[in-house]
Amino acid sequence: MNRKQFIQQSSIAAAGMFCAPAIIGAAKPETILGHNNKRYRINTQWSKANAMQYPVKDCHEMVQDKNGRIILLTNETRNNVMIYDKSGKLISSWGHEYPGAHGLTLFNENGDDVLFICDNDLHQVIKTTTDGKVLMKLDYPKEINAYAKAEEYIPTETAIASNGDIYVADGYGKDFIIQYDHKGNYIRHFGGRGTGDEFLLNAHGICIDDRDKNNPCLVVSSRQHNAFKRYTLDGRYINTISLPGAWVCRPVIKGDYLYAAVLQTNARQGEQSGFVLILDKDYKVVSNLAGNLPAYNKEMPQEMYQTIKVFRYPHDVCVDDEENVYVAQWNSGQVYPYKLSPL
Repeated sequence: MNRKQFIQQSSIAAAGMFCAPAIIGAAKPETILGHNNKRYRINTQWSKANAMQYPVKDCHEMVQDKNGRIILLTNETRNNVMIYDKSGKLISSWGHEYPGAHGLTLFNENGDDVLFICDNDLHQVIKTTTDGKVLMKLDYPKEINAYAKAEEYIPTETAIASNGDIYVADGYGKDFIIQYDHKGNYIRHFGGRGTGDEFLLNAHGICIDDRDKNNPCLVVSSRQHNAFKRYTLDGRYINTISLPGAWVCRPVIKGDYLYAAVLQTNARQGEQSGFVLILDKDYKVVSNLAGNLPAYNKEMPQEMYQTIKVFRYPHDVCVDDEENVYVAQWNSGQVYPYKLSPL
């Protein structure tokens, strides 16, 4: 399913929701989310930005730079990129040229932070400085015969290896993972759609998991499979991490844990049924924020679902240097990100 199809599928269910208050089922200050050692208090009013002056449409993704600032990407062209301090004070904003801004990845390149923006509408990946200077653009991969035109390529996320190699997830296009070197030269592609375990369906997000320093791997969202899939850095399939019921967005590694927004659940598609998922080093669920904690039958967790209506459609998480979790949401009444502080 591509982005347009998902919007069309959800439009009927969502038709009556746009007049709802900005915060649905707003959590009280004492509301605690999560399980085990990953429990949080939620702040739905974290952003101090003036909504009239600095509006957002979809809050797609967030990262933290080396200076501790929280960087938000939105597809609102009055301010595509909004830069905050951790208290929620808006420091600066920039960007008017990214109508389909979707994926945001930060990479420290020889001591300098750079950003990789995936734009669905421009069918490009754009590398920039943290203040918006364009450094490189990657257009659709003409080297792959499966693409006849740029419109078939709709990148959603990137991951950057320590050597600078760029992995692009074509999550709303043909579901390939395309690998480039640091200069943007095509190396290979893998994934795509098919019937085997090694194939993907809605390859929405990607990250490099280097928690095992001797065996780094790629973790890729296969959202409609309700799974993450693991590959070696040269594209060989390793295994599937099944997450029944969960439409998982991009995986985010912080310390020993993997965090991910769950856009919605299978049982309640188009019904604002999202939550936030946390896995340990063995890819087992240790906490669901606003969701159930599933029991395991051997290696397979039971189906997951929303238990507290705090989020609408969570799209990404950012975990800062103090273990706070920020949640950006898509199609959720143009709300700013929420902040969750660990107990």
